Formats: sequence, structure tokens, C-alpha cells
Amino acid sequence: MNNHLCHWSALTILGVTGIAILNAAPVIAETQDFEVLPPTIEISSENADVLTDVQVQATESGLVITFETTAEALPAVTTTTVGDRLIIEIPDVILSLPGENIVEVLQPTAEIESVQISPGENGGGRIVITGLTAPPMAAPQLTGEQLIVEVTPDESIAENLELVVTADATADATTNSYTVSEATTATRTDTPLAEIPQSIQVIPKAILADQGVSSLDDALRNTSGVLQNSADARGQRFVVRGFDSASVLRDGFRPTFGFSGNIGYPELANIEQVEVLKGPAAILYGVSEPGGVINLVSEKPLSEPFYEATLELGNRNQVAVGVDLSGPLNEDGNLLYRLNALYRNSDYYRNFNVDLERTFIAPTLAWQIGDRTDLDLFVEYSADQRPYDTGLVAIGDSVADIPFDRNLSQLDDINEATYWRTGYEFEHRFSDNWKVRNGFNYIAYNTIFESSFTLGFDPTTGDLDRSYIQLDQPSSTYAVQTNVVGEFSTGAVDHTVLMGVDYIHRNQSGNNLRGFGPNSSFTQNIFNPVYGTVPRPDFETQPIIRFGDTYINAVGIYLQDQMDIGDRLHLLAGLRYDTVSQRVVNPTSLAETTQNDDAFVPRLGVVYRPIEPISLYTSYSQSFAPNSGTNVDGDTLPPEAGEQFEVGVRAEALEGALVTNLAYFDIRKNNVATSDPDNIGFSINAGQQRSQGIELDVMGEILPGWKIVANYAYTDARVTANNDGQAGNRLINSPYHSANLWTTYELQTGSLKGLSFGVGVNYVGDRFGDLNNSFSLGDYFLTNAAIAYRQDNWRAALNFRNLFDVEHITGTRNNRFEVYPGEGFTLLGTLAVEF
Repeated sequence: MNNHLCHWSALTILGVTGIAILNAAPVIAETQDFEVLPPTIEISSENADVLTDVQVQATESGLVITFETTAEALPAVTTTTVGDRLIIEIPDVILSLPGENIVEVLQPTAEIESVQISPGENGGGRIVITGLTAPPMAAPQLTGEQLIVEVTPDESIAENLELVVTADATADATTNSYTVSEATTATRTDTPLAEIPQSIQVIPKAILADQGVSSLDDALRNTSGVLQNSADARGQRFVVRGFDSASVLRDGFRPTFGFSGNIGYPELANIEQVEVLKGPAAILYGVSEPGGVINLVSEKPLSEPFYEATLELGNRNQVAVGVDLSGPLNEDGNLLYRLNALYRNSDYYRNFNVDLERTFIAPTLAWQIGDRTDLDLFVEYSADQRPYDTGLVAIGDSVADIPFDRNLSQLDDINEATYWRTGYEFEHRFSDNWKVRNGFNYIAYNTIFESSFTLGFDPTTGDLDRSYIQLDQPSSTYAVQTNVVGEFSTGAVDHTVLMGVDYIHRNQSGNNLRGFGPNSSFTQNIFNPVYGTVPRPDFETQPIIRFGDTYINAVGIYLQDQMDIGDRLHLLAGLRYDTVSQRVVNPTSLAETTQNDDAFVPRLGVVYRPIEPISLYTSYSQSFAPNSGTNVDGDTLPPEAGEQFEVGVRAEALEGALVTNLAYFDIRKNNVATSDPDNIGFSINAGQQRSQGIELDVMGEILPGWKIVANYAYTDARVTANNDGQAGNRLINSPYHSANLWTTYELQTGSLKGLSFGVGVNYVGDRFGDLNNSFSLGDYFLTNAAIAYRQDNWRAALNFRNLFDVEHITGTRNNRFEVYPGEGFTLLGTLAVEF
């Protein structure tokens, strides 16, 4: 009780302090800040004026770009228009952007698609402003020590452009900000985060780069209430708000479907940001768990040339080389490309003879077909090899007391996987207010593994009875989405309406399982393992066990209305109808079993902004997922149904540079399958699970150069109704308390300008490894650190993860024989060079 009181006291103090800081922040009336960059000090040039402290603000007539400047007069500049772009070239100046050398703001207003501030090709500076349907107009004025560039789509602006700016010598593809202003995962529209009535956290690439992150589980430590659960070679599973199997999306598309789980280990080399939407997301994404969804948003081609090469070296013989290339393919600039490619190899962190190896390539084309029409084409391919690691085992009420790097299978157990993803995104704007989007994804995934299956375990002697098996699991997924987005007004209410339909087809071929035959069984002792006593059999001689071929078809139709009543009140209402059919064909008899489910799922939300930096919100949403098992009459059970109530406050400080989100949630998952007490061997949908808790997320820049990511989650997730003796038990791998902190500081002045230091900690409280709560996974506290140096066109960094080599368990597969230990001490050196 005292420990809980301490945790609640700490949370209260942190929350009150955060709100107090945010309320102290100044408010700028009638403007919206899109990029706030701290000033750079000690910049000198004998022959050029200097521009620093870039800000982009929306106004009623367009937008304003503001610089701090040393200029006393406005020199002449050249301007050109290419398609819908206005290009302002500023010679003989120095453009100073702290830490990075490109600032890009997407869709700052309804009429302006993007603003990019960067060095010019021959020195000096360049501002590229892209209009939605035509090139905008711009005019500068010098006011005291500020240069103000007014941008408007109205041709009444004067055409004489004179400007002063400064520039670093290089260009980078991304900003270095820890915060973003918009995300599409929550609404499938370009909605400011401050107007979304549901908790959503966005992890931009700048955070991943500073932390040296290359895996999704490490990236997700930057948001509250998300944990990796299992991590077998076929794919990761994540717990969000206490519920397992959160869907991992790619650009809003699901690589797999519902009860099929996630596939593989996603590559982050071409990911711009990771968006985590907490709570039910069925309104837009259909079948899903009620905890939330994780969306990986891909990088887009750039309008300016960008070339970067990266080299990584680390302990466990880790080496990785990668390139990121982008720019225009023609003089008109309406055909852009981007190419991400990577090769990575390292030893595994446990005792296996199989390396971790990945080859990845992802080309993308962006074609501006006309003033109102865009088409993006993409391909991704990866080939992976990794050990098939079944982890450790539990004895009694805890994980077996053996070294965490010990292999309990065979040294050459292996998983090989190939992944193809291809498709397109098409958008056509009928007018300034109406547009249609259509997207298609095709994913082919095949994994073949040779491993050791557990037949039995004697905890007294430590003997594991196992059998060699080989499993081939090919699958393919086709998905199509079409959305129409329209903006209009009814009286004092401004509407943004989304109407859409999506279709997904998944085919998983019958698993070709070989094993359990002659010369395939062996015994492994966990206290004294001996490898290779029984040679791996020729699997062609082993019996074949084929499961049924599975075909899934799902169609969803949805309608959503975002209503703005003035600047302070924002309403959200949506409704979706889903129908899902599953057909399983026996490969031998060709007999079929079918399951059909449908559901209506709503979402309602309200955001009230008493002052511009503060958003108070509440929402109600539902989820839906087909059930498993049959009742005594042979009928499939009705689908699971989740529902969430959430209230929260989102606050921005320091003109949007620091963002805080505090949320309370209550999720109930109904119709969970449980044993029929009157009919042994059958199920009824009388089970229920519930998760409630509080989450706090803080992210951004406190002072120039000082950045922070901090989060805390209190989660009480448990079984509330069940006929299997589990009522009252906590859900798998769901601790009461978890917290993460990461903070960096980069020197802003002096001879060591560009040198930065970072430190972080990860805490996960005690958890249970199965629904029976028969064994504990323990708690853990990890420490991370970094030192980096950024100069001109290169960056070097050293990242230290799990600095003190703490043994810890990340999760399980809801059984006592697959308990997954986390990585030990990891050192990673990175050198990135831009050309």
C-alpha cells in the first residue's frame, strides 16, 4: 500500500508540475506555430548577413516566415516558379539552422502544401513554397532585427522579392525536432494532434537517430503503456494498455489480419515516424485488439537532392551499412524518387551459431501527374535470417535460475524469412475542399524454420523432451482503401467529412509441418545442456502434418465527421460496419469450415480548448474481433467486443516545442471465450477482461539543445469474468507500473558546438507470464547513454543500451516453455555522412 501511495504521489507531483509549466507559457493570438527553432549564437561571416531562429506561422491570409537577422537592408534576390512551386534564391548569405540544415513544414494552410527552407545549390539560401493548386505569392519586409516574409495565394502581394538568409554547408532530409504537430493515424485526415480526442503519441525519426534505435521494440519505449511481449523468430507481439497483439500497420495498412498476429521484425530504415494510437481503433482499421494500433509511417521522396550513407559498428560483431538517396528525376521536379537500402549482420545475443542477418531495399517514386493529381509507387523487400529462439522456461513461480544467454534447444535452430511489399497511393483533389485517396498494398511473407518443439518438462531434473520440427508458412495479403475527404460548413459549424471503404484478403497456405518422426526426438537438460547428441534428421523423411489453407475476406465501410465550432470546440463522430468471413479448407479431404462475423462500431469524441495551448478531451470508442471456439450446438461464438472511455488533457508549452499528454482510460473486452461449465470441451462467450489506468507522456525541447522524452503508465489489467479459474488474475506481461526517460543536451555555442550527451532509463514492474498467474517475470531497470558529435555534413555517435548488462525478461507466449530474455549490454557506433 505504501509503495502504491509513493507512486501516486510521484505521479501527482509530476502532473501538477507539468501543467504549471505549460500554463506559464506565453500564448500567441491568432497564429499557429508549425516549427520553432532555437536561435544559433556565435555565427560570424565577413561578407554575408545572417538569418537565424526560423519560425513558420499560419495567418488568416496565408502564412508568415520569420527570421532573426543581422541585415540592415534587403538585397536583391531571384524568384522563379516551377509548376505550383515558388522558389526564392538568396545569394551571398548564411542560413543558420541549429543542428540541421533543412526545415520542412507540410500543409501549413489549406492553400499551401509545403514550405522548405534550405541551402541553395550554389551557396546562399533557398525558400521553396509549394501551393496546392498554383504557386503562391510572397513579399519580405525588414522590421528591426526581424526579416518577415509574408506568403499568400492572393496575387495582390507585390512581386518584388528581396531577402537575406544564412546557410550551413549541407542539407539533411529531416528536422531535428522531437515533436510533430499532425498525424493521420487517428482520423485519416490531416488533423492537428491538439484536436484529436484520443491519446496518440508520435515518435519522430530524430528520437530514433539520437537513441541509435533500429528495432521497433526499442522505439516503442518512447511512449507510455507499450511493451514487447513475445519475440519468437516469426514476429513480435506488443502489449498496449494491457492487451496483447496490438496490430502493427504500415502507412495505415495492415500487413496481416486480426487473429493472424504480426509478421516479422519491421525495418525502420525508411520510417519517418512511429505513431501509436491508444485504445480501440476499429472505426478506421477494422478487426483489432482494444489496446491500440501501431502505425509505421514511411519516408517520402524529397524535392531537393539528398544523399546519405551510414555505417554502424558494434559489439557482438555487429556491422550495418545503409544509404538513403532522394531528389527529383527530371527538370520540372514533378517526378521524385527515394531509395533506402541496408545490410546488417551481427552475432545473436544468446548462445546460437546462427547470425542475425538482414538485406533490405525500398525504392519509392512520387509523381505529380498534374496540379491536382499525385501518384506514389513503392516496393519493399527484405530477406532475414535469425536463430529460432524458444527462450527459457519457468520452474515454480519464477523463471528458471540459469544463465539468461543459455540455449535450451540446438545451436543451429534457424528461421529464414522473405518479405515483399508493393503498392501505390493515389490522390486527386477535385477542388480546394474535396479530394479522393485510393491506396493498394500487396504483401507476400514466407518463413521457414527448423527448431525444437517441447513435448514435456521435468522441473525436478531439468529435462526437456523435445522433437526436431520444420515448418513452412507462406502467406499473402491484398488490401485496398478508398477515402473521400470533404470540407464544408453548415452555419457556424465547419465539417471535415471522411467517407471510406476498405477491403482485405489474406491467404495463408496450410502449414507444412514436418517432424515427430523417427530419429527426431531428444532430451535437453536446462542445467547442463549438451548440443548435437541427436543429429538433425532429414526432414524429407519425416511425417508431414498439414493444417488447413485459410482464406480471410473483410470489408469495412465507414463515415466520420470532424466538426469545428469556432476555434475552441471540436467534435468527432464516426460509425463503421465490418463484415469478416474466414474459410478453412482441409488439404486432404477438401472439406471446408466457415466463420462469418459482422459488427457496427462507433466512435465519439469532444475536444475543448479553453486557451490555445490546452486541449481537454473525452472519447468513447469500440473494437471488434472474431472469436475462436464453438458452443455445444457447433456454432462459432459471437465476436469479441471492446469498448473504451477516455478523458485527458494535452498541453503545449514553449510555442509547441514541449508537449504533455495526461490520460485516464477504462477498457472492457467482452465476449471473451471461456469454458462452458455445463458442457466439457465446449466454450461460451461469458469471459471479460478489463484494463484501466493513467498515462503521462512528455516530449520535446525544454531549452535550446535540451530535449526530453518521459513517460509513465499505471495499468491495472486483469480478467474480470472467467470459468477457468482465472477471474481476478492480471493479464499477461502487464505491470502496474512502467516508466521511461530519455534526455539529451547538445552544445549550442563555442568550439564544441554540435557535441551532445544523452542518458535514459527504462523501468518495467513485476508481471506474470501466463493467464494463470503461475509464474512471475520480475521487474527490471535498464540504463542507456549516448554521446554524439554533429558537424557540417556528418554525424558520429556512440550509443550504449543496457549499460550495466542487467538480466531481464521481456515477455512470453502465455506458457511456461517460451520465456524471452532481453538483450544484454549493447554498444553501437554510428557514422552518417551527407553528400
